Amino acid sequence: MRYVSTRGQTPPESFQDAVLTGLAPDGGLLVPETIPDVRDRLDDWRELSFQDLALEIVSLFCDDIPRSDLATLIDRAYRSFDHPEVTPSVQVGDQRILELWHGPTLAFKDIALQLLGHLFEYILEARGQSLNILGATSGDTGSAAIAGVRGRHNIHIFIMFPRGRTSRVQELQMTTVADANVHALSIDGSFDDCQALLKATFGDLEIKRGMRLGAVNSVNWARVMAQIVYYFYAGLRQREPVGFAVPTGNFGDIFAGWLAARMGLPVERLILATNENDILSVFFNSGVYRRGQVRHTISPSMDIQVASNFERFLYYLCNEDAARLRQLMADFAERGELCFEAGCTGRIDPLFQAIAVDAQTTLATIRDTWRSHRYLLDPHTAVGVAAANALAPGQLVICLATAHPAKFPESVQKAVGEDLAHHPAVDALVGKPVRSVELPADVDAVKAFVREHGIR
Repeated sequence: MRYVSTRGQTPPESFQDAVLTGLAPDGGLLVPETIPDVRDRLDDWRELSFQDLALEIVSLFCDDIPRSDLATLIDRAYRSFDHPEVTPSVQVGDQRILELWHGPTLAFKDIALQLLGHLFEYILEARGQSLNILGATSGDTGSAAIAGVRGRHNIHIFIMFPRGRTSRVQELQMTTVADANVHALSIDGSFDDCQALLKATFGDLEIKRGMRLGAVNSVNWARVMAQIVYYFYAGLRQREPVGFAVPTGNFGDIFAGWLAARMGLPVERLILATNENDILSVFFNSGVYRRGQVRHTISPSMDIQVASNFERFLYYLCNEDAARLRQLMADFAERGELCFEAGCTGRIDPLFQAIAVDAQTTLATIRDTWRSHRYLLDPHTAVGVAAANALAPGQLVICLATAHPAKFPESVQKAVGEDLAHHPAVDALVGKPVRSVELPADVDAVKAFVREHGIR
């Protein structure tokens, strides 16, 4: 399998190169040359363990790592999870809750980033190379990425987070890590500012090549690939097509679900759920993708106005026409808006339903779910559950639980009136020494810090 840029101006790359490259040199995102069709394998996959299913799916996208080595990497990646199924699902009322928070940082990002950390180490050791990872986080990506690579001798990681705009627990998970290869960068700005700094730094080919920069954000194809697995794992355990409700801000998680459907998983619908930062829900309901001001909400990991993975989806909407995609992205860069008109496929994908969920509804969903079912939701998961309640009432929907409620104790307590959101891993963070570096939202400041502290 080879990987091409959505903008069509760089040569195809191997899987290993795609993992290390992250963002394509022409500014686009890497996608596989073809999307595999697995409809004839679904029955064989139905009873596989999560790890065995991951091996089958990852092998389709990776032909330059021996299968036996892939199996070892996958096994190592998921040993750190506290549930034997890795991503179990439970029935809560009419819905299935797919628990994606059983990894070391209690967020769905662990599923991809634990594997990515092992892939990085494997590829770098084979090549005798080192890597400086630069990432931006609205909350969970940073801590999960740090957990995936902390202590690895051939990797340094620099994670930018918006100062004061992540939850207290999310920040502590990043700033209490003492390993010398970890650098938490507190940026004076929003998450969109952090993403802009990330793209601008990767766009400077001199520092990208000179410092061997790599990406852990969902711009990295391996992140999306790993997330495809749990859609198949949950969906194949149902005997009929199902819907998924996905809280999303950056479009990576739900894009993995869309790819699973393209590969042949029987998916009835994908419910895209945003908070008040509703650029994605507006697009799927109107065809207009318009940048706005980021609003600070109780679901901070979704406080995003420019979804970094959205370009991949647009590429497929444009029938893989890179020139058309380049024009759309140029329009967006110039005007802060793009309109998806006839000329690609002429309509938005009918698999999607989209809705924005406000804070009041989010809190009410947490409260009502606790009172009715004694099941505690974090605010991001509650956004997805509320969307499913609104768009598919009484129907079986698999709602993705993206974080453990203990990561957002203040919001949960506000909803239920009790201090219930705890987890031993979170409680252990309190009182630990913290370290981070404050930087302005300035690309030159970020570059200078990476040059000074990165591995060469």
